[in-house]
Amino acid sequence: MHSPAPNMTPDLTREKILHAAAAEIHRQGFQAASIAHILASTGLTKGALYHHFPSKQVLGLAVVDEVIRSGLEERLFTPLREANDPLDTLLAYMDRRIRDLTDDAFELGCLLNNLVQEMSPVNEAFKTQLDQILQTWQSVIEQTLITGQAQNRIRQEVDCEATAMFIVSAWEGCWGMAKNRQSAQTFRLCMAQLRQFVLSLAPAT
Repeated sequence: MHSPAPNMTPDLTREKILHAAAAEIHRQGFQAASIAHILASTGLTKGALYHHFPSKQVLGLAVVDEVIRSGLEERLFTPLREANDPLDTLLAYMDRRIRDLTDDAFELGCLLNNLVQEMSPVNEAFKTQLDQILQTWQSVIEQTLITGQAQNRIRQEVDCEATAMFIVSAWEGCWGMAKNRQSAQTFRLCMAQLRQFVLSLAPAT
């Protein structure tokens, strides 16, 4: 086992561990994830890992917060919050996911969805932290729909809270179906229907 490079800062060491842990958890699930495999992929010592993450659970929860949540914040939540027309931003993001994802993306599925299925029934800390991400996602979509109503892009009678919950649930369901079938085409078909549902919320012309 190699020691960390002398010029590697603590922040870089921590980030390296986090991303190696995320990859291991994505492959194996949290409970089967191996600290030894994480160390082997980083070339770091066990002491370096435990300096930053005193337990496997602390490391796993950091992955949830700093890899999964931060990734969603960067790719989806912040752009929707900051958009002048968040509905168009949402539709464009859905288009990119439909267009760009290949079969390889579905070999392991969605890390968020995987951890919800694996850990929420058995670990309260994971359940709470994962639910916070889902609640944020729902809230951001709800605000997108509310803004759409204000811009006369969404029908006034639409229940934005319930609809946002449905959109997030269906989105993650698309990932689950595509993972089960190992098929990007399954995801494209499912997400295309979800996109059509969003468009169907528009007022009649």
